[in-house]
Amino acid sequence: MAFWDNLFAGRAAQFDSGNSVSNAIDLTKRRPSVSLTKQGAATGNLRVNLSWRMRTSDIEGRSRQSGRLLRNPAQLFKPEVVQAHTQGMVNVDLDLGCLYELADGSKGVVQPLGNFFGDLNAAPYVKLSGDDRFGGSSGETIFVNLDHRDAIKRLLFFVYIYDQTPAFDRTHAKVTLYPSNGPRIEIELDERAPQARSCAVFSLENVKGDLTVRREVRFVYGFQAELDRLYGWGLQWGRGYKTKT
Repeated sequence: MAFWDNLFAGRAAQFDSGNSVSNAIDLTKRRPSVSLTKQGAATGNLRVNLSWRMRTSDIEGRSRQSGRLLRNPAQLFKPEVVQAHTQGMVNVDLDLGCLYELADGSKGVVQPLGNFFGDLNAAPYVKLSGDDRFGGSSGETIFVNLDHRDAIKRLLFFVYIYDQTPAFDRTHAKVTLYPSNGPRIEIELDERAPQARSCAVFSLENVKGDLTVRREVRFVYGFQAELDRLYGWGLQWGRGYKTKT
């Protein structure tokens, strides 16, 4: 065995769990699923976070950006990224939601629209922390109480765009799962879908006690009702609005 084999031997297990640098599992088309049960993370609270950002080039246009580069060529090496919570520059309101089906057959939704914030210690054991309308640094977060995993049949986490918001391919959105044990799980919403208004991001299913996270990333041009039809939830939907801030 070569010297280099001994030097890097300890890294093999890290690569099996995903990104060895960030200690994260990236769910992709080639690797779409991971078992929380097998990594010992089927208990405690699962935290699901939505974050997004926008680049100034998406907002201001290339012509204006080119003018700045002519005046200051050094800016070429300083890519400008602004957080979506810069309300004066970007009007972004992405919402994180979750369709749930429990073992007793009850179904519903947890989402900011309609103030369906759920409950962590009672059914549906899914709780939205709040509605972030301006993409703050913490984003939007949903908690799932996996200590009641036997009561959960399946969950579908989705993201939708509220009114007057740029399309998904300009928001650079990402959903990150933080299990109670093991590496975090990341899902990038980086596929081009210029006119899409909603996206089914991932599902969490309880199959004979095995909790499995599966990447979906299915963009649709409608809202929750269209996601409902795709995944067979069978709920009744109506148009909802948010109160003004």
